[in-house]
Amino acid sequence: MPDAYIPETVATIPGTDGQKMSKSYHNTIELFEPAGSIKKKVMGIVTDSKSMEEPKEPEGNSIYELYKLFATPEEVADMAAHFRAGNYGYGHAKKALLEAYHRLFDPFRAKREELAKDPDALEDVLKAGAARARAAAAPTMEKVRRAVGL
Repeated sequence: MPDAYIPETVATIPGTDGQKMSKSYHNTIELFEPAGSIKKKVMGIVTDSKSMEEPKEPEGNSIYELYKLFATPEEVADMAAHFRAGNYGYGHAKKALLEAYHRLFDPFRAKREELAKDPDALEDVLKAGAARARAAAAPTMEKVRRAVGL
């Protein structure tokens, strides 16, 4: 039986309220929601009351933990250094997170918008994919049917 492979770095993703991200908790950032809504959610991520001047521990910080999912290792190290040095506010970190989010997901968002403009072409692509999948699965399904006596 295969074992699940869940890297420690993504085992639990923090939500906008600091809890585990979950649709049930209503603390998610949807990939394809309007950009204004994404910005509102990112800028509303719950933080502690430390002032901008105070040094902050990045590990365990929701903004930093989310940033690690979207940014390059160099950018992550840079944010950690800024947090530890102080004079780096949560607003700065949230803006960096929002930029990294858009840099990663905007190409997919643009492609989705493009596909949504022509639903007939999208339906054709889906039908062609389904036909290829059925053709590839047919020999295996025939073996299964014979094995179970159908």
